[in-house]
Amino acid sequence: MNLHESIFLASASPRRRELLAQIGVRHEVRPADVDETPLPGELPAAYVGRVAAAKAEAVWSVAAGAPVLAADTSVVLGAELFGKPRDQSEGLWMLRELAGRTHEVLTAVAVRSEHGLAAALSVSEVTFRALGEDECLRYWQTGEPLGKAGGYAIQGLAATFITRLTGSYSGVMGLPLAETATLLADAGVRIWNCGATGARERAEVTE
Repeated sequence: MNLHESIFLASASPRRRELLAQIGVRHEVRPADVDETPLPGELPAAYVGRVAAAKAEAVWSVAAGAPVLAADTSVVLGAELFGKPRDQSEGLWMLRELAGRTHEVLTAVAVRSEHGLAAALSVSEVTFRALGEDECLRYWQTGEPLGKAGGYAIQGLAATFITRLTGSYSGVMGLPLAETATLLADAGVRIWNCGATGARERAEVTE
């Protein structure tokens, strides 16, 4: 098996870069441009898996010199997918729906390498406390919900909303590290590469 010192990350997410740096994985950002529209009747797990795989394949097709890592995250309440809010109205609606309830966070991870495509799915459950209308509005106005599945960031101010988490904290952030490390190791990628601090510094330099 070929050993790889670095990978391509098919995402511009700073959270995914931070998580890769945490486990010492050298990476270069190569965002993927794919259609993320759900298919009619598509189940949430199938949706995130399909999109993650499409991102990995899209980058592999133009940058096949190293394994490609891609991921996709969705918040699911009942059978409804909550993606990234498009505006304040949708963001506030999402927070109202999630308040006082338990939802799922699905993150699919895909790695494309010379060995083919390998994938894994992380499923976590997150419970929110009750939220007031003013609190939802103030949270939206911080700007944190923009670009976040479900309109919140567990690693940010929204940590104050969460009363219970079952599953993967890093998975809710957008990149489940246990599954990611296994997929990368199977693809011949070195993790814990020169320590997490050095990897984090390299990630910042290449931003």
